[in-house]
Amino acid sequence: MLRALLISLIMGMTSVPAMAQDQAIDDFGDGADARWDYVADGVMGGVSTGSAVLGTIAGKQAIVLKGQVSTKNNGGFIQVRRMMSDGLPEGTEGLQLSVRGNSETYFVFIRTKEMTRPWYYYSAPFETLGDWRSIDLPLSSFSASHAHLKPVPDPSEVISVAFVAYGRDHDADLAVSELYAY
Repeated sequence: MLRALLISLIMGMTSVPAMAQDQAIDDFGDGADARWDYVADGVMGGVSTGSAVLGTIAGKQAIVLKGQVSTKNNGGFIQVRRMMSDGLPEGTEGLQLSVRGNSETYFVFIRTKEMTRPWYYYSAPFETLGDWRSIDLPLSSFSASHAHLKPVPDPSEVISVAFVAYGRDHDADLAVSELYAY
């Protein structure tokens, strides 16, 4: 009995708390079209064009952001965004994505409750290849768009997460099949 108690105690001390485990935010399955919205720079006068559609890409259910990003007329982005009414899961230290693309650089933008202007955000770049790959983006790797924002986004304050083609003239073709908090 003492041995069983010791084993139970040791196992309890070495287990990982539930909040530290990966938590799915989206797998782009049923209902994803209602959770994600396409937005382009036309909301501020830009001329970028594109779309975000759900589909099966190389065997994985995914959302695909595709279009032409143009910096003309003060533009320069297309994005697909999900509102997060409850923030990110407790204990989130970063985001993990499964992505595939056209070898361009894309971004994850996070917006938080502290942001008073639509052009405030936290961003982290990531590279794509022609094959699926997993990307880990620690919250500490996100850069604030303005100096008065906190240095690292608070997971409980997150109001949206977006995948963004941004900042330069280029063709966008990004597929995302999984989004996890870790």
